[in-house]
Amino acid sequence: MNRIFVAKKPLFVSSNHYLSSLKHRFGEKKAGFSGILDPFACGALLVAFGQYTKLFPYLKKSPKVYQATLWLGLQSDSLDLENVRTLHCVPLFSQEKIESILQDFVGIVHFVPPKYSAKKIQGTQAYKLARIGKEELLEQHLKEQTMQILKIEFLNYAHPFVSFKAWVSEGAYIRSLGELIAKKLGCVGSLSYLERISEGGLHYEGEKALNPLEILPFKKIDARKDFALRSLVQDGKKFSPKILKIDEFAKYIVQFEDFFSIISFQNQNLEYLANRIPLC
Repeated sequence: MNRIFVAKKPLFVSSNHYLSSLKHRFGEKKAGFSGILDPFACGALLVAFGQYTKLFPYLKKSPKVYQATLWLGLQSDSLDLENVRTLHCVPLFSQEKIESILQDFVGIVHFVPPKYSAKKIQGTQAYKLARIGKEELLEQHLKEQTMQILKIEFLNYAHPFVSFKAWVSEGAYIRSLGELIAKKLGCVGSLSYLERISEGGLHYEGEKALNPLEILPFKKIDARKDFALRSLVQDGKKFSPKILKIDEFAKYIVQFEDFFSIISFQNQNLEYLANRIPLC
């Protein structure tokens, strides 16, 4: 089966474990997902079966939209409900102050990724190293980086819980954003809830199958009934861009009756990025 869809990962299940359950339910062996979610997080997980797993590198990944609740005063090594150390009393803040501070984070934000994260260090996920106490190795390799916060929307404040929605770039860590928000308020804080609403504009719609021609962000070239071109593309042969009547350096989808190919036109050359992807 060739299929791509948005699933909804439940709380406290790893993305890999949830993918295994989907493979079992659909009876598929070849499957993958784009944009890993931490076990603590729930929400939209883009899943593909069969040859559609080849499409992940070409899909639009941002903005990623998350809804989160920050628990002010909760100190956790993983910046969420797992690995909690202690709970501190924090003062009551005005809603106006919280709304103002949230808006301070719109733009480029500098942060250090959480040690309990899927970020790989020497081939091993950071959270696995954190669990066995490799603190020195984590401190050595987890360096400051940046994420872009495109938009933040205040949702609710019921002390000590602050709920917000954030539109972010790839590589953003909402747990780190929550920690920074708490620090700016003068306290510690960790997330008590995190849900990914959408990724690159794709959101959960009951595991509805998506049409790859509609979600790939490239210009389409309709080559149906062009049997000469079909023969060339089907065999993966090189051909002149003049055949497609293109002169703009870009990526294109060339559609035939039962399959499509993704090609790149650059430096006067055509290159196959993904060829003979079936249309289901």
